[in-house]
Amino acid sequence: MPERGQVSRYAHARYTLRWLLLSVLVIALDLALKAWASAALIYARPLEVTPFFNLTLLHNTGAAFSFLAEHAGWQRWLFALVAMVAVTALTIWLARLSRYERLMPISIALIIGGALGNLFDRLVHGYVIDYLSFHWQGWYYPAFNLADAAITVGAIGIIIESFRAGRRERAQTEQHHER
Repeated sequence: MPERGQVSRYAHARYTLRWLLLSVLVIALDLALKAWASAALIYARPLEVTPFFNLTLLHNTGAAFSFLAEHAGWQRWLFALVAMVAVTALTIWLARLSRYERLMPISIALIIGGALGNLFDRLVHGYVIDYLSFHWQGWYYPAFNLADAAITVGAIGIIIESFRAGRRERAQTEQHHER
């Protein structure tokens, strides 16, 4: 019969795995949409969807906002290494979270899924496939993809949770001092 701590570790591993399945869903959707965009869109030719949104197939050899895109190719490996380190650190963080947290594990899982989706592109293609293009009156926001959106939403979730955790800690400190 397993000891009490072993059952707890097993339950916690299942909890962590549940959130990693969200990461797998993000990866699958991201790669499917990138494959569709690559097959259905003509490179750099916008397909207008609304007056402010186009589907535009682009290849980004850089990072966010095409950072370092003009370089000879070494950045591909740098960004791949950064992604692998980040995913490892985020997975460890996810595994250490309390089973009762919700926003933080969702946020971390979104970032992991987005990072691995873009990492796949970098390793297989040498660039990240982007296809979502928003614009307004001649100003174009840099094109992005579902993986980028997942990373952004995840980062916002972590920021929100950090503010909420800070408020909880301050409230607990105030209650302790009032006693």
